[in-house]
Amino acid sequence: MDGANSFRDLQQAGGAMPQRKIIHVDMDAFYASVEQRDDPDLRGKPVAVGGAGPRGVVAAASYEARQFGVRSAMPSVTARRKCPELIFVRARFDVYRAVSAQIREIFAEHTDLIEPLSLDEAYLDVTENKQGIGSATELAQVIRARIKEVTGLNASAGISYCKFLAKIASDLNKPNGQAVIRPSQGADFVAALPVKKFHGVGPATASKMARLGIETGADLRAKPLDFLTRHFGKSGNWYYRISRGIDEREVKAHRERKSVGSEDTFMEDIHDIARARDEIAALGARVWGHTCDKDLKARTVVLKVKYNDFQQITRSRTLQVPFASQDDMLSLVNAMLEPLFPTPKGIRLLGVTLSTLSRDAPESDDEGGQLSFW
Repeated sequence: MDGANSFRDLQQAGGAMPQRKIIHVDMDAFYASVEQRDDPDLRGKPVAVGGAGPRGVVAAASYEARQFGVRSAMPSVTARRKCPELIFVRARFDVYRAVSAQIREIFAEHTDLIEPLSLDEAYLDVTENKQGIGSATELAQVIRARIKEVTGLNASAGISYCKFLAKIASDLNKPNGQAVIRPSQGADFVAALPVKKFHGVGPATASKMARLGIETGADLRAKPLDFLTRHFGKSGNWYYRISRGIDEREVKAHRERKSVGSEDTFMEDIHDIARARDEIAALGARVWGHTCDKDLKARTVVLKVKYNDFQQITRSRTLQVPFASQDDMLSLVNAMLEPLFPTPKGIRLLGVTLSTLSRDAPESDDEGGQLSFW
């Protein structure tokens, strides 16, 4: 499809050709790379940041470890089985936060429209740019080089006219690379992309789409809006638009999180509490890591359980003071989980959410010169 057709698709969906220039910067294997930077003996070796014990969970894995199939949120025993030479290192969130602050200062040299997603990634709206650099692609190169100079770490970047495509683009040439998706390329790029690679489409949604004959962005675009809303509810409108390369979300410098949650739908139902505890440990590690990334503390934890007949229940506990550690939080979740066993029916989904969030040091940002070409 040529640029004219792409533009017509945008118009037909009720949108205008986006004019923003957005960079998504994503640090490469951030936690593990920091550990390898600070300890030369770890360089070139498979490294996992996390607990090495029988109930430990991998928070991050180096690229050397990823070659063996080690991934974040994986139980440590599984990771060790995949890579017997794996070296476990305890997380040092104070160090990661300090490095992240250095990276944020580099972003602020170029724009004040910065939307952090975690310690290791952020969206930058560089439609206007303080240094007067005429190309968003060149600006991404400048930012990545500056990050390397200041921190010694590699970053990858995606450049596009919207957040959805910028995030996808940042993963195309990892590690230590970048990619650009121009407005005239957006609709074609999405059409060829497998829906399982869409940010925000998890395994369960991808499986549901496959059952409906939707494997690629082109398949998604072929479905009418009423079909998508019937099968996917409010998300149907989002899928309709992104299948046409439309994402009008702004880069928001101030984002207040009300909760941080994670859930998994299982290929096989869970019936025993040992398996449920393992899954809760992985989910808990994931949400705890997110709150640490964002300098947030939580007083409420919610356990979500969905059975194989789609009955759903939740259990929650709220403390007077924030949770002091991941172990304290997990102990409370497991205390809510145990009375549910033995379970009369299989469990198809578990979720853990942290809420009643507070922040030690609120952030603030503003705005800023002209950027004209990609």
